[in-house]
Amino acid sequence: MSDLPNRPWRGVLVATALPLRDDLSVDYDAYAEHCAWLVANGCDGVVPNGSLGEYQVLTPEERTRVVETAVAAVGGSRVMPGVAAYGSAEARRWAEQAREAGCASVMLLPPNAYRADERSVLAHYAEVALAGLPVVAYNNPIDTKVDLVPELLARLHAEGLVHAVKEFSGDVRRAYRIAELAPELDLLVGADDVLLELAAAGARGWVAGYPNALPAACTELYRAAMTGDLAAALPLYRRLHPLLRWDSRVEFVQAIKLSMDLAGRPGGPVRPPRVPLLPEQEAAVRTATEKALASGLA
Repeated sequence: MSDLPNRPWRGVLVATALPLRDDLSVDYDAYAEHCAWLVANGCDGVVPNGSLGEYQVLTPEERTRVVETAVAAVGGSRVMPGVAAYGSAEARRWAEQAREAGCASVMLLPPNAYRADERSVLAHYAEVALAGLPVVAYNNPIDTKVDLVPELLARLHAEGLVHAVKEFSGDVRRAYRIAELAPELDLLVGADDVLLELAAAGARGWVAGYPNALPAACTELYRAAMTGDLAAALPLYRRLHPLLRWDSRVEFVQAIKLSMDLAGRPGGPVRPPRVPLLPEQEAAVRTATEKALASGLA
């Protein structure tokens, strides 16, 4: 796949949280401003309608408008929407909507309605690839119960169905196996708390959560990690890790939105079935965020 003219998923692409008002309606103006602010603060693009964007509880009209809002704010080349859906035909329609909106790529989970076998996974990605945009696979076996193991990723890549993978398994050892089996497949860091480890293993990008609250510090960490500057990266990673690890927890949306609120960003509440953080969880996130802000990481 080295003949791709560009790979817009490289760099720091923020899985954007979606600002909600107190009545749980979407604040599109705040979302547009947030996307532009992220790019102005060093991020390379945005990923709307991912898990952090609560796509599962958006109406089709809301989901469509979120993508259009992001494109209007930062340009289609910087927007890689999540197009996950229970049905392959629906996921393809979301990819077509992304194409029509001017996006340059899409991100796709494997089938997530049931524990799909390899043939079903291949058919799912083949269907969505027909929309004509490059597809970045999203491996999240914790949530989907379908594991895109390196051998399956290599097959998807060999058949031209995916060009990169957001790797969220947490198993950093996979990076080396993926590189052996599919050296042209771009590995993207999928969980904030393994950024440094996967950067050292050859990752080409980061689909990130915590830049929603701390973009300048997170992009500084990313650049240092990608250039192998451990003297700069490691101390910053240690300072940020009490927050970054929340990206791998069940309550990641609530935690990141709370950090955004504390940093003066438009986070707001979450939609059910998500519920607010427990008092001890809120206290932990608040303490870690306030420490980061006080130390100049905003």
